[in-house]
Amino acid sequence: MKYSIIENDIELIKKYDSIGVDRIFLDLEILGKKERQGHLDTVISVTHSIEDVRKISSVLHKSDLLVRINPIHSSSKNEIEKCINDGADIIMLPMFKTRLEVEKFVKLVKGRVKTCLLLETSEALARVDEILEVKGIDEVHVGLNDLHLSLGLDFMFEVLSGGLVEYLAKKIHSKNIDFGFGGVATLNDGLISGNMILKEHVRLKSSAVILSRTFKKIANESIEKFETEFLALKTTFHEYNKSLTEEELENNKKLLKESTIKIVKQKLN
Repeated sequence: MKYSIIENDIELIKKYDSIGVDRIFLDLEILGKKERQGHLDTVISVTHSIEDVRKISSVLHKSDLLVRINPIHSSSKNEIEKCINDGADIIMLPMFKTRLEVEKFVKLVKGRVKTCLLLETSEALARVDEILEVKGIDEVHVGLNDLHLSLGLDFMFEVLSGGLVEYLAKKIHSKNIDFGFGGVATLNDGLISGNMILKEHVRLKSSAVILSRTFKKIANESIEKFETEFLALKTTFHEYNKSLTEEELENNKKLLKESTIKIVKQKLN
């Protein structure tokens, strides 16, 4: 499992790197994001800039630098070139809707760094087969938040509990492309606990997840506590991967669905 954390604070990044967080996630996406998410309690990284790529890459020793760029637009070529030249290890394309956008993205990257698609639109969901035919895709990450908004749902984990992530996982795995989804809270926190989400990562054979705002809040308070919670998450996932039976994973899937339905009912009342 590759764990990412969204961050551009250099001192915190140095600590994450030494602790063993696999990826530092720099978020350059601003085009259309405020319009989609401005009314929600979500992370919009307005303080991240393309100048941070060089600053962050220069201090990393163990972690990779993942950069989420803007959706394909008139300046995508320049944006991608600067990210690669300044030290990005992985470039993530958000909010794509068509095969043509993905083809353009892959062509601009030219195999110089890893490519990651952030699948988070209803259009990409409907066109996933043709999109996955594009050569040069290294990873696909399913973004639960924007995908649930695109589908008109009330809670982002409906995408997971309703079977859509499983549907996508099977298609992505069939192309031998790495697959990940969503974010995860600490083991005992979150509307749906990190513990329950981890078991779904095991069941769906996921290899990537983003550490949620819960982890960022803890890190700002105490990096020692962050390390404790992060290592507990890693250890638990490793143990689950080795020991959980198919029956236990299916039971967790049912509990996740029941919990999600309960939360949606509360939101609608």
